[in-house]
Amino acid sequence: MWKFYLIFLQFLHFVESTWPISSSSNVQILGLFETISNDSELSFIPRQCHAMFQSAIILSQRYNIKVNNQSIGCQIGQTKGNSIYALNHTCRSLTTSNIIGVIGPPYSREAHVIAAFAKEINIPVISYSATDPTLSERETYPSFYRTIPSDGLIALKIVELFIRFNWTSCIIIYQNDQFGSNGADSISDAFDKNKLTITDFVVFDMATASIRGNFKDTLTHSLSRIVLLWADETRTSIILQTALLNDLIGPHFLWILSANIPLDSFNETYYDKLIGILTITATVGSQINTTLLNAAYEIWQEYEPETFPGTGNVYDHALFTFDGTWFLIQSLQNYSYSFRTNSTFCFDIHYDNFDLLMKKLNQLQFLGVTGPIRFNENVTDRIDGNIFLIKNVQLTANDINFVSVLKYVDENGWQKYDKSSVIIWPNNTLIPPTGFPKLDAVKLRIGLIQSAPFVMTKNVIDASGKENVQLVGFILDFIDRLQTVTGFIPELVLAPSNTTYGGMIQAVVDNVYDIVIGDITVTSTRREIVDFSTPFYDNTFSVIIKKDSTVKLDYFSYLKPFSRNVWLTLLGAWLYAAIIFWILERNINDSLREKSTMCSIMLSIWYSLCTIVGFGVEFAVQTAAGRILTFGLYMLSIVLVATYTANLASDLT
Repeated sequence: MWKFYLIFLQFLHFVESTWPISSSSNVQILGLFETISNDSELSFIPRQCHAMFQSAIILSQRYNIKVNNQSIGCQIGQTKGNSIYALNHTCRSLTTSNIIGVIGPPYSREAHVIAAFAKEINIPVISYSATDPTLSERETYPSFYRTIPSDGLIALKIVELFIRFNWTSCIIIYQNDQFGSNGADSISDAFDKNKLTITDFVVFDMATASIRGNFKDTLTHSLSRIVLLWADETRTSIILQTALLNDLIGPHFLWILSANIPLDSFNETYYDKLIGILTITATVGSQINTTLLNAAYEIWQEYEPETFPGTGNVYDHALFTFDGTWFLIQSLQNYSYSFRTNSTFCFDIHYDNFDLLMKKLNQLQFLGVTGPIRFNENVTDRIDGNIFLIKNVQLTANDINFVSVLKYVDENGWQKYDKSSVIIWPNNTLIPPTGFPKLDAVKLRIGLIQSAPFVMTKNVIDASGKENVQLVGFILDFIDRLQTVTGFIPELVLAPSNTTYGGMIQAVVDNVYDIVIGDITVTSTRREIVDFSTPFYDNTFSVIIKKDSTVKLDYFSYLKPFSRNVWLTLLGAWLYAAIIFWILERNINDSLREKSTMCSIMLSIWYSLCTIVGFGVEFAVQTAAGRILTFGLYMLSIVLVATYTANLASDLT
């Protein structure tokens, strides 16, 4: 009897938690969700998304919203994370029911296929979780919309986070599908534009559910200690479990996740290492439609109370699902649709009045449960209400939880979530990490090669009277200084005397030494196999030449061989000789007698100048006194030329 009663109660509970059948309507919206598994912690998200989708459909019926004078019903499809399966389910639903819109699918790899298919048959698709940046192209996907921000926008916020904490590099781990690959590309582009560095790319192979290559070696030998993990919830959990087994989470690595995951799936022995992990996700704003949200929650609790987590524990993806569904319902209100088909094949279905519906979708604005909802005809992303949240894994009451610490609203940048928000970093510290490898207490095998004055040996006698060989030199002092600053533990290894510098390079490649310090020449060939630090000693050959002096152009430098007094004396002699010549020759010389007084004076001046410079003139002297004057001017010319040339040569040397 008691057993029967318990079975009856269980059956009654099952009946009470069943959603009403909505597939009887001739106007239906198809909801595509991830497959729900009862034994998986990660099924909480798709289960909540499904519940909020159903709540929106039932709410539209209670608000008496109709299309073609009929209430809106729904069909539910589970995609199993497979694009072909999602397309198959969509196609079957279209051929058996009047589907007028699609909510979903959950993954970007599925959304690419469904959005391309929707373009062919003119049907709107609104996704609540597909974030691939390439899905933003309105020209490629004209009937696709999404209520969750794209990874392209999140990438910009990650850059601002790095700038806030002065981080300059990171390692990216991503799953090899369109969501992971395009997300990693978007982050890489944003980093390049802001002069940030991605030191390593690590691929999680979804086919084998494992990480390609040597995971531990890649991370431990990387120049960065910030790991950016771009994967969905399921793969994130797998990757974190692998990282924990390889001791790659805390205290030396800071992990930033793109998804929130249940922390109770991890063993308690790992809690200390998980502390400090950050997640960056899209979230809801402070300005929301509480009336609409409360109505949806009431419906959820009415039909499926056992899955309702409480008003403060509903996942953001579920809220994005509701807004996407309500956005489609609002646009379809009072919309008259019809479709044409020549067969039962889904690709032959074409909906009429599609342009009118798209115009309505692009113009519709309302306040949703995640914030303002608005789109335009240029991109598939929502314009308003893009809010981002950073959560931090912290220890609270002997348990670990995600605690909200930073929030990004509009263009105000990253701000504290509230006044009491504090970030707990790996190793349970309040000091932000630098992002670079720490050498504190790390043992380094340092290879040395004997070369004076860098590394030399000296025989010393210890307290017991035993003679030992001690290493001395500039590099030994340099290592002591580095050890004091960084705190590493040096293991000095002196290479055999017949070791070449090329052999020391190869020893680093072969992992014989962690580092080699010495007077090693940097070459392009060696750079291909090892990394070099900034040189601490310069021993290069140089050619020394006289430093160029600044040359100033002097247009009167030709006058420098004679002083100013000499030039004035020459000017006076020239004019005095011209006057004497005019007086002696003006009445006798035919060239002067036939000219006016002024003209004859000018010719005398010309004669005197030409004689001094040795040029000569076109008329000859006639008087004996004039010839003596001319001879004197020629002699003066010889002296002047010789003196000027000597002084000029002296100035130029």
